[in-house]
Amino acid sequence: MSPRNPGTTLDLEWISKVRVNTQAVLKRAQFIQRQKIPKKQWQAAWLLKAVTLIDLTTLAGDDTSSNVHRLCLKAVQPVRYDLLKKIDMHDKGVTTAAVCVYPSRVTDAVRSLKAANSSLPVASVATGFPAGQTPLETRLQEVRIAVSDGATEIDIVINRMLAITGQWEGSDFIKTSTGKEAVNATYPVAIVMVRAIRDYFMSTGHKVGFKPAGGIRTAEESLVWLTLIKEELGDDWLCPGLFRLGASSLLADIERQIYHQVTGQYAAYHDLPMA
Repeated sequence: MSPRNPGTTLDLEWISKVRVNTQAVLKRAQFIQRQKIPKKQWQAAWLLKAVTLIDLTTLAGDDTSSNVHRLCLKAVQPVRYDLLKKIDMHDKGVTTAAVCVYPSRVTDAVRSLKAANSSLPVASVATGFPAGQTPLETRLQEVRIAVSDGATEIDIVINRMLAITGQWEGSDFIKTSTGKEAVNATYPVAIVMVRAIRDYFMSTGHKVGFKPAGGIRTAEESLVWLTLIKEELGDDWLCPGLFRLGASSLLADIERQIYHQVTGQYAAYHDLPMA
């Protein structure tokens, strides 16, 4: 059912009338996963595209200024210079989309990126990540602090009670999960979410972004995600302003695949360090 004037608080009840055909969604997800993966130079191009859409993330309880510094250097130079030079991409400004850290590590990330002469955005999880169950004023203050420290993007964890009780207002992006759950980004759930984005855009003209996060570890998986977005939302969404991949270990595998494309051999992970 299409809303008459979606986007206003009075007209969002249409969302409660949406129904999902589970079997059709599962079939579509299987179809997308069976799509042929690009080969050779085309695969390298798609993998570099995936790199530019990564929110390179560290959200560990033992994060320090030193590992955040290494993360930032890797975000600025995500693929070894010599590998990029071999495929004539060394001067194309290939970076990740952003770095994503806890609010307490924003200052470290901003300092490291500034020292590297990079304008790469710093994103920060806030508002009681990952549960979102802290008091509203506490969550708001956490956002204020992160922004004052230099974060330009805030990855907000909603209090999920709002969704359960149908309070749908607000958001520039929607995200599959925090990455801290037992089940995180899955293709069937993503299809439901991106079709909601598509329906909302068709009805309002407003584009909402999408971010799968959690469990995305291989280059092959990143290509499936790009295929899903291209098939369901079109090329307009294949940009950092509308699509991000939330990941910490994905980049290592992508760089390893690019190494294979260039050299014909697979590198050990220690040949392609974080920084």
